[in-house]
Amino acid sequence: MPNDFVVMVQHSSGVFTAFDMAAVFLVMLYEYSPLFYISVVSLCFVITAAMVLGWFSFDVPVILRSSDDTDSIPNIPEKRMVEVKNPFALEIDSTASSVTGGVSLKPRCLENCVLSCYWGCTVQGLEAALQTHQLSQRINTPQRFEEALRSDYQHSQTFFIDKEDTEERHCQLPADLGIADFGQLPRSRYPLLALLTLAEPETRQLYEIVANLTVIHIPDEKYRLSSRILYQYILTAQGHMYDLKQLFMSADGRDWSRETEPGPSGEEGEQGEEAERGVARDCVVCQCAPVNRVLLPCRHACVCDACVARFRHCPMCRTFVLESFALSPRLATGQREGAVAGPGLLADGHSLQDDGGAASAVSA
Repeated sequence: MPNDFVVMVQHSSGVFTAFDMAAVFLVMLYEYSPLFYISVVSLCFVITAAMVLGWFSFDVPVILRSSDDTDSIPNIPEKRMVEVKNPFALEIDSTASSVTGGVSLKPRCLENCVLSCYWGCTVQGLEAALQTHQLSQRINTPQRFEEALRSDYQHSQTFFIDKEDTEERHCQLPADLGIADFGQLPRSRYPLLALLTLAEPETRQLYEIVANLTVIHIPDEKYRLSSRILYQYILTAQGHMYDLKQLFMSADGRDWSRETEPGPSGEEGEQGEEAERGVARDCVVCQCAPVNRVLLPCRHACVCDACVARFRHCPMCRTFVLESFALSPRLATGQREGAVAGPGLLADGHSLQDDGGAASAVSA
C-alpha cells in the first residue's frame, strides 16, 4: 500500500492504521445510536404534546399554576334556578322487604295525600302513562294514572296520608295471587310503583307539582338485590316530568340531597338543608367557605362560590365541568330572604326543598 494512504499512530498497546480507527469509531456509533434516536424521539414527543395541550387549553393543576394564570380560565356557565314548592317526599325501608313479605313506605306530605301502590306494572305501561301526562291528560289523581296505565298491573293498594302523619305504611301482595318473583332479567315488569297525589282538589291549585311517582325494586327469589329506588319522577300541572337523581357530598360520603336530570322539559337537582341553614360543610379546596356549588354532569357538591371559578375539572373525580348551580342562592348573592330548610331539588328554573320532612320552597 502506498505510504500516502497509511497513517501510523503510536499507542501503548501497538500501532493502528487510520482504517482501524475508523472501524472503532463506527462500532462506537453503532452502539450508542439507539440511545441517541430514543432521546430525539422522546424530545419530539414532549414538544408535540406540549403544543397540543396548549392549543386545546387543557386545565393545569391549581398547585402548578401561578396566581396570574387563573384569570385565563373561562368561567363555568351557571344554571339559573327558580324555587317552587314540592309537597311530597317518600322513603323506603330496605332492611326487611321482599315480594312475598312486602315493603314499608314512609310518605311525608305538606297536605293530605293519597299513596297508591301498584305491583307488577309493565315497563311499556309506565312509559305510556308518562307520555300521556306530557301530551294530553295530566296525572294528578290515582284514577287518571290507572287510566293512563290501562290497568296494566297485577295488584294495587291505596292509603290516605294525613299531612301530619309520619307513620310507615306496609304494602304487600296478597298471598292468593301466588306471585313470588317477576321473572328473569331483563324484566318486563317493575316490582312496585308508588304514586303520591294530593287528596283534596282545592289544594291541587296551590302547587305546581301535582304527583310524585317512585319506581322501587323489591328483592325476590330470582333477583335478591336489596330494595332501592330505581327512578323517581315529579309531575307538574303543566305536563312536565323531571327525573330525580342524587347529589354527592364529599365531606362524609353520604348522600344528603337529590339532583334531577331533565325529563323532556329540563334539568333538575336537589339542594341540602345544611346549605340553607348556613352550616354546610367546608369547601374541599379552600377549607374555609361553605360548600355551595354543584358541578355538572358529575353532581359533586364540593366547592364554594369562590373556588368554582378556578376549576375546569371536578376536584373529586376530575370530570370536565360543563356547568354548575348554587345550592343556596342566598349564600351566592347575599341578598336572599330566609328560605325554608331541608333537602330539596332544583329543576331547570325550579328549586324544590323539604320543609320538615316534606318538600317546600320559597319563590325566587
